[in-house]
This record gives sequence, structure tokens and C-alpha cells, in this order.
Amino acid sequence: MINDDIETIESGYEFLLAFAAQGRPAQNESGPGPHARPIIEGIAKAMDNLVSALTGSDNEFEQVIAEDSRKAGAALRFILAQDKIGSEIVDNLNASIHLRAVLTDLFLYSEALNPLGAEGDTGNGSDLAYDATKPAS
Repeated sequence: MINDDIETIESGYEFLLAFAAQGRPAQNESGPGPHARPIIEGIAKAMDNLVSALTGSDNEFEQVIAEDSRKAGAALRFILAQDKIGSEIVDNLNASIHLRAVLTDLFLYSEALNPLGAEGDTGNGSDLAYDATKPAS
């Protein structure tokens, strides 16, 4: 399911941000974790799923998501091919324009499919921190 893949990618990226900030040296992953490799594997699989689901779509933006996911997936597989993974390489992965493109694509896509505040919205904007439809006070 696409929503599960999107969640895997978004939550995995949050983990990678925290992992990069820990300053871990590049090493074979063993012993107590958490370790980046299984998270990166999960993100790569989720991106492969998106590529499979969206390639050939009639929707142009879904085609963009598939292509961006293909490119970011290549970067993820490159990292997974390394014997040792540390904070520095994960930090560089996090900064990759390809990974950031997928995240931005998915934020936009998710919001379009399930707008924030739409479910159970009372129409008065009380569940929103900022209502752009009303003049600033």
C-alpha cells in the first residue's frame, strides 16, 4: 500500500537524521543498535514499491515521484553496498538532492490526497494553527 511506503520513507528519514547527529564512526554494524542499515533497507524497499506502483501512471506527478524514487533508491543501494556505515555517510545521504526530492514529493502528494485538518474539520479553522483563508489579526 502506498501510504505504508510513504510512512516507511518519512519515518526512516527521521531516524537517519538522528543517526547522523550521533557522530558514529563508520563500522560494521553489530552489537547493540540502533543501526542504520535495516532502516536504509526498508526505505529502499519502500521506494522500489513506489516505483513499481507509479511507473506508467497517467498522472504526471506520480511519474515524477517514480523517477525521483528510482534515483534516490540508487543512492540508498550505493550506501547499502558499503561494508561500513557511519554517521558521516548517512549525513551525506540525508543531504542528497535525490532523497530530499522524494521527501518533498511525498509531502506534497500526501497533503493533496489527505489534506491536513480535512477529516472532521468543523469549517471554523479551530483545528488549524494558522488559517490562510482568514485575514491576519
